Amino acid sequence: MIGIGSLPSTDNLLCFLAAVEHAGFRHAARAVALTPTAFGERIQRLEEHLGVQLFERTTRRVTLTAAGAALVPVAREAIAHVRRCVDAARIGAPARAEFVLGTRFELGVSWLVPTLGELARSRPEWTIHLYFGAGPDVLTRLQLGEIDAAITSAPFARADFRGHVLHPESYVLCAAPALLVRTPLDRPEDAALHTLLDIDRSMPLARYLVTSPGDAVAFGAVRYLGTGAAIHALALAGLGVAVLPGYMVEADLGAGRLVRLLPERPLLSDTFRLLHRHDSAHASALAELAIELQARQLR
Repeated sequence: MIGIGSLPSTDNLLCFLAAVEHAGFRHAARAVALTPTAFGERIQRLEEHLGVQLFERTTRRVTLTAAGAALVPVAREAIAHVRRCVDAARIGAPARAEFVLGTRFELGVSWLVPTLGELARSRPEWTIHLYFGAGPDVLTRLQLGEIDAAITSAPFARADFRGHVLHPESYVLCAAPALLVRTPLDRPEDAALHTLLDIDRSMPLARYLVTSPGDAVAFGAVRYLGTGAAIHALALAGLGVAVLPGYMVEADLGAGRLVRLLPERPLLSDTFRLLHRHDSAHASALAELAIELQARQLR
């Protein structure tokens, strides 16, 4: 009977096949995430194990020997059999998945972080990493492949991406009662006496006030605060008027800490979506994640 110790390492066989595919060690080492030195040692150990030379090495190129050429189809078949062994063992078991999910800070902290605790119990086969950033930054990282999926309400349409609708997002123009006692805002013209709080100079929140061209409300000043959490805090402190997501201020409106302004003017709404590439290796798990998130209210 052949002992396990007499069989070549699967990792070394994979390195051998990578060297064949890339016609050299340097690019093959990068493909399997090894240093060139470590990769060369793997090939050397395989040659020592088999007792044959697999590659002819010169300063300019690496070519297969006759023994190496004979090993190629058998090594491919061996790796395929190992993969079938893994698949057979996993039949009936949930597929494991590990991916990076990006979104903006406020939504991540208030909604995704608590959800991760729930998913850890119901979907233990998933390992979900989070990335927090501004909307444009998250989408850029998604396009560059630095994150696997994004939750966003920002306009984004590309043929190679798929979007799963999660939740509608409504917005509220609001302010602290103490501010309104000092300076009422009962009519659009009153906005000229107030400071609007927004994210940055692109005014991403103010756009929800516009219901038609030329219909913007003109504020006397604008203050940029970088995040919705900062805007929320300063609005509660009476330091400006804010356009904020309904889920973020619902409790404050109910408790009277904030007051809805100009209720006769409906604000634009949006939709949260989970975006990922059509060809993502995690497409199936991400589609299931979208279903899980659809069942959990924004908070």
